[in-house]
Amino acid sequence: QVQLVESGGGSAQPGGSLRLSCVASVFTFNYDMSWYRQPPGKERELVASAPAVTGSPSYADSVKGRFTVSRDDVQKTFYLQMNGLQPDDTAVYYCNARRTGFDFWGQGTQVTISS
Repeated sequence: QVQLVESGGGSAQPGGSLRLSCVASVFTFNYDMSWYRQPPGKERELVASAPAVTGSPSYADSVKGRFTVSRDDVQKTFYLQMNGLQPDDTAVYYCNARRTGFDFWGQGTQVTISS
């Protein structure tokens, strides 16, 4: 069982920045790591992914150029740097770790963007 703990959520004004962190209970070298979000009243959606070992990160069109993912597998930590935040970015953000036969989720962290 892999435990994932997100932090860094909170409130920000439009145009502001936040950085989310996800700390895993195990080394994450072999896991594809992703951030998802669930806006109020909507379904969960993929925000960004960073594949294990090799491969480039990928982003949802709505966050390209504003959000950046990074991973530090030695520190078992996965990040989401969010810049240029907009009210539509308001959501609960979830960290996900996945590899064949395994799929783990964090408890989520709330991000609220308002003026």
